Amino acid sequence: MRNTLVPSLNNKRVVVTGGAGFLGTAVVDILQNQSCREIVVPRKADYDLVDMQDVKRLYHEAQPDVVFHLAASVGGIGANLQHPGKFFYDNIMMGTQMMEIGRQRGLEKFVAVGTVCSYPKLTPIPFHVDDFWDGYPEETNAPYGLAKKMLAVQSQAYRTQYGFNSIFLLPSNLYGPGDNFDEQSSHVIPAFIHKCIRAQREGLEHITLWGTGSATREFLYVTDAAKAIVLASEKYNDSYPLNIGTGQEICIKDLWGIIQDEIGFRGEVHWNSEMPDGQPRRCLDVRSMKEYLQFSPEMSLVDGLKNTIRWYTSEYLVKPVYGNTNNKKPVVMHHI
Repeated sequence: MRNTLVPSLNNKRVVVTGGAGFLGTAVVDILQNQSCREIVVPRKADYDLVDMQDVKRLYHEAQPDVVFHLAASVGGIGANLQHPGKFFYDNIMMGTQMMEIGRQRGLEKFVAVGTVCSYPKLTPIPFHVDDFWDGYPEETNAPYGLAKKMLAVQSQAYRTQYGFNSIFLLPSNLYGPGDNFDEQSSHVIPAFIHKCIRAQREGLEHITLWGTGSATREFLYVTDAAKAIVLASEKYNDSYPLNIGTGQEICIKDLWGIIQDEIGFRGEVHWNSEMPDGQPRRCLDVRSMKEYLQFSPEMSLVDGLKNTIRWYTSEYLVKPVYGNTNNKKPVVMHHI
């Protein structure tokens, strides 16, 4: 049975790991309107969360009541193929240590953000959390997905033995302004936008994309994801995984068609079927999200893609810095 005594964020000291990143920036923006006493965003230069001593120092100096653990080593299919060991080690160590020290220090709530990549490769559509353990993840991102999946095990184990209050959220693929457009590590939407605009500007007659284009994905606008995560911190209080998404899937070829039309590229696309598609299909069952959070995503995929393309052309191409370039200053503490 779920405990209804969920702590409010009002007047709380909050730590957001990964708070300067793509999703983290959106979460911090929302937290600024939640009457938190203090929001601490640890920078990697000051705290290496793979190092246990730095994790202990962060907790000692920040004295948080609530932790949002968003920090991750992550990338697209290419990055996962190149760095499987790093993605596994970094993610499992960061998550395990952040939760363990939080438990030791009597943290009020730990919000762990996982990944849709943790689901088995051939999960029935739509993905339901009851199917979470019924198979191995898709091979190209299994090390990353399994490392994040251990947060669910740890959350359940700690709640059972210690009564530790943690939740585990499973967002679908994220996108939006401020995403990572690096050719070597970006996910599918920023990769498509970058390649499409580049092809158009260079006057190319065709473009080559990975895979067959037949795989499907579910995409969630970053602001909607942030809203759901903050709502879950106050309204959800169980270690049973909670899907966060739209419940709508789209074929990768159709996604490319929307992006191509919005940008106006008229060249041909060649699908390189020798490269991996990744997981065949992704679409989440989000009924529990709607029930417990009383929330449904607001941004349509077409409007979200328009916003992302607009941001990329007006901000990123003018000042090509990978990751979020939002200049709004949250309450960030480098040394606490």
